[in-house]
Amino acid sequence: MAAQAPPFMGAPEVLIERLNRGVRKRNARWTFVRDHAFGDALTLRRFRLGNGLTVLTLVDRSAPTVSYHTWFRVGSRHERPGKTGLAHLFEHLMFSETRNHPHGDFDRLMERAGAEANAATWTDWTCYYENAPRDALPLLIELEADRMSNLVLRVPQVTSEKEVVANERKLRVDDDVEGRALEMLYDNAFRRHPYRWPTIGWMKDIRGFTVRDCKEFYRTHYAPSNATVVIAGDFNEQKALSHVQKHYGGLPASRAAEPPTPTAEPSQRAERVHQLTAPTPTEKLLLGYHAPSFSDPDTPALVIANEVLFGGTSSRLHRLFCLDEEVALSVRGSISPFIDPGLFEMWIFLREGKRKEDALALLDREIDRLASDGPSPLELEKTINQLELSFLHSMETAGGKAEQIGFYETVANDGAAVFDRLAAYRNVTADDVKRAVGKYLRPSLRTRVEILRKAS
Repeated sequence: MAAQAPPFMGAPEVLIERLNRGVRKRNARWTFVRDHAFGDALTLRRFRLGNGLTVLTLVDRSAPTVSYHTWFRVGSRHERPGKTGLAHLFEHLMFSETRNHPHGDFDRLMERAGAEANAATWTDWTCYYENAPRDALPLLIELEADRMSNLVLRVPQVTSEKEVVANERKLRVDDDVEGRALEMLYDNAFRRHPYRWPTIGWMKDIRGFTVRDCKEFYRTHYAPSNATVVIAGDFNEQKALSHVQKHYGGLPASRAAEPPTPTAEPSQRAERVHQLTAPTPTEKLLLGYHAPSFSDPDTPALVIANEVLFGGTSSRLHRLFCLDEEVALSVRGSISPFIDPGLFEMWIFLREGKRKEDALALLDREIDRLASDGPSPLELEKTINQLELSFLHSMETAGGKAEQIGFYETVANDGAAVFDRLAAYRNVTADDVKRAVGKYLRPSLRTRVEILRKAS
């Protein structure tokens, strides 16, 4: 990265003194926490308002744009049985009406400013983001602070968005073979932990949400002390923090008690096998091995194992299944990047007439070989290079940088740890991969979903 101009000329303490001058309300007073080196030329700065809002700033003048992310520490893991899908419902509700802006005003103002806005919800977090020309930053700050505290939750708004989410579930899960299979996998791989239910929620729960449910959820989770704001791009740091202070400083730290910690998942001792009959042209296998959390020291080695097995047309399992043995049309794998231990997912899309038992035997053989021999020097070097290239691509824009920072801050408790993960990949050895594969990719630790063709 090219060298950048300093985001603020002077010590951070001077910046904080200027911002706090004349500010009496504790919630609106800034604290400077620390600087973090971000790559070779940029600096990530960590600030905190008195109400608990964490703000991470990354001044990068490579393009006249700015990205504004708000990451809430709330996802489907913070729900309870009977009320699943609330976190995802709020992703929709937050684009509705506030006490200061009627329905549709948010989208109109964003479009007028040349900004793009979207959101995402998963197991551990909900993220709202805007990418915009740099001059739009004051507007972004105002609108995000407004919907953090002034969302209108009445019967018409809740009813309308419930119907949208119900239709989304029908399309992506109920009428989608892969969506139904994934739901079955997690529901059976987990017995106690809330990762067992889908982020979109069970249909019965979606239909049953009340305004009271929504207000309680909003009071509990949508508060400055449960959020991190990331500002990345070409902006004046002092002016940006001043706007944040103005619009967020009057908000209370939190409005309800913190939710309980999710129940730990008990150890699995034997493979669990389930079948799903569906209108699919060919049979499929979906496997989920219990895997460590995103921050676990074993995870980088498993990520490299996944690339060796599934990473592109030169990967071991693509060559074995799709070219040499011709038992599958395609294969793919991924590791869930969760706060708590998740799953190493593997998909095998069988060719017409091929037996799932033969495919499973091939898979077990290849996993055993990787656990015994490890990746070759060439495979290891290629995989690390691929991961590094993917990482660099993800950091090309202000939005990409803000997304990475927000994710690492929320899931790994350190937004500056982005480059630590890259260093961890570079330090993985063949022995690390062997050990991790032998430890986690065992049949007794997996749940298998067999997707069988429905008789016509």
